[in-house]
Amino acid sequence: MPVVTSSISQSPSGKGVGLGLALVSALAFGGSGVAAKPLIEAGLDPLHVVWLRVTGAALVMLPLAVRHRALLRRRPALLAGFGLLAVAGVQACYFAALSRIPVGVALLIEYLAPALVLGWVRFVQRRPVTRAAALGVVLAAGGLACVVEVWTGLSFDPLGLLLALGAACCQVGYFVLSDQGGDAGDHAPDPLGVIAYGLLVGAAVLTAVARPWSMHWAVLAHTADMNGTPVPAVLLLCWIVLVATVLAYVTGVVSVRRLSPQVAGVVACLEAVIATVLAWVLLGEHLSGPQVAGGAVVLLGAFIAQSSTPAQGAAEPVTEGGAERELSARGTAA
Repeated sequence: MPVVTSSISQSPSGKGVGLGLALVSALAFGGSGVAAKPLIEAGLDPLHVVWLRVTGAALVMLPLAVRHRALLRRRPALLAGFGLLAVAGVQACYFAALSRIPVGVALLIEYLAPALVLGWVRFVQRRPVTRAAALGVVLAAGGLACVVEVWTGLSFDPLGLLLALGAACCQVGYFVLSDQGGDAGDHAPDPLGVIAYGLLVGAAVLTAVARPWSMHWAVLAHTADMNGTPVPAVLLLCWIVLVATVLAYVTGVVSVRRLSPQVAGVVACLEAVIATVLAWVLLGEHLSGPQVAGGAVVLLGAFIAQSSTPAQGAAEPVTEGGAERELSARGTAA
């Protein structure tokens, strides 16, 4: 997903630490779908799993929200946009898609977001984009056609595919909102503070939508089936909250400040690879040869789209919007 240039000096030791943290973040995010799907199959509604994830993470991050409470006055639109789109919208659409299509396919479709952002820039804002960016869009679209096997009339549930696309669109909505986020002279908000408040906003919205009081709480007291292996449901939930959300967000934000956009973009793309491999090994969700090749093309296209430089004469970079972009990549439901 899109990453921004770090303003911190990138020393060799800093890059090494950043790379390690980025790998931890990609692994943590990549495991969210694999842990969530058994809970959904055990009887929890996808929205309830999302509510548990976001609310649990919001409680853990609450001290950071208190520390950065000035953000409520300085950037209310940014906090609302991050909570509604990059947290509630992305997570709800992604987890709902998981109940109908494989984990890897859902995440690969979500990785269309960088290409969709460039489509918004070119056709809605009518700003030029580079040929490399256009190539990235074409590659991502072509790779996706292989992932969903369009020549078979779509081999996956159409609603599941639409939900995954909805997750990508929610990412785009947040990117667009971030571009309207303030004047160039504004002090960039601390990404961890924005994440903390985004989780709180997302939890509030999801509470109204998911109605957790109607959830089958008893599911959490039993085991969930992971490709024939019983796993305590509460253990899966702890992984989703503490590892796939809190640890993933924090390490992701810290790492992106220490790496170049290109390196961070490559590592971020590993999230989809990790999710696909984990789903293959732990859930038995096998992808065909054309689907694996198509997934690689999707990731290549997403990377080219997010790392391309602006076209000559563009008013501003088409893939850089401000400090908020550091955290927008991780609104991913992964």
